[in-house]
Amino acid sequence: MAMLALLAASLPLSDSVRARALETYLEGDLGGTAPAPVSGGLLLMGGGDHNPDAMHWFIAKAGHGHIVILRASQHGEASTEFYREIGGVLSAETFVTHSKSASYDKHLLDSLSKADGIYIAGGDQARYVRRWRGTPIARLLDAHVAAGKPLAGTSAGLAMLGEYLYGCMDGHSLTGPEGLADPYGKGTTIETGFLHLALLKGVITDSHFTERARLGRLFAFVAKAQASRAADAPPLIGVGVDEAASLALEPDGSGRVYATAPGTGVSIVYGAGIGRVKTPGPLAATSVHVTGAGPASVVRLPAGTVEKSTFERDYAVSGGTFTQLPR
Repeated sequence: MAMLALLAASLPLSDSVRARALETYLEGDLGGTAPAPVSGGLLLMGGGDHNPDAMHWFIAKAGHGHIVILRASQHGEASTEFYREIGGVLSAETFVTHSKSASYDKHLLDSLSKADGIYIAGGDQARYVRRWRGTPIARLLDAHVAAGKPLAGTSAGLAMLGEYLYGCMDGHSLTGPEGLADPYGKGTTIETGFLHLALLKGVITDSHFTERARLGRLFAFVAKAQASRAADAPPLIGVGVDEAASLALEPDGSGRVYATAPGTGVSIVYGAGIGRVKTPGPLAATSVHVTGAGPASVVRLPAGTVEKSTFERDYAVSGGTFTQLPR
């Protein structure tokens, strides 16, 4: 029986099984080379509607060439958006993976290796974790960035970019009060070991940030991820991106914020004030520093420094809640 199982696992997937595991959608022509130079960069997007300026930055970084969109749910409307609504690309090809087997599909892997720009869509990051873990996809994403090509992620796609990520593995999206009440509990499902991007080393992200009041849960993410690190490792940085905002990082780590709605932007949480000792019960911290960044700011990662910040705040955390301290 073991031999039969091994043999079955080694057999190629039938066309019908492969079709159920992977959907593909294409707009444009896969032939030709990017008409402009391709250059590196990371686009950290907070979810919601796309900021046109941020998308044009990403497409320009991809040399107006071939874009690959990765999804784990929904359908191929992203191809239409990239090719017909935003425009300026040779092709936009969407892959929707419905099982882990799809992550070994030859066409998918070939397209990732040849893409001028890769965009990881929103949805449910637990599906990405389960369907990518131990597959070539993460390796190809690392290689794509190392080759000086741009990578973008929005919402769940943003979560996948950091060295640490919130996996939402139990299917319940953690709230701020829940995270602060039990930061080291089972609900704070922190994963690592997927991507290895130098600009996001020591970084964990969150999206829909201000709109869904997620500052408290980002405190909890940083606390749990940080507690697993070596004693001599530097503190983590949390990066919260609002829905109407995107953080565009150049290869040297300098980044600017694109924001559609006034007052939206990026929040940087510094793990130095949170500590790294697991203690039962609610999170306790006397002073956690948070810096805001807007369109006039310059953010530098992975250091987490912000020039021309929009705000500087400190918070005390105790009893499952946080309070802003006077400055």
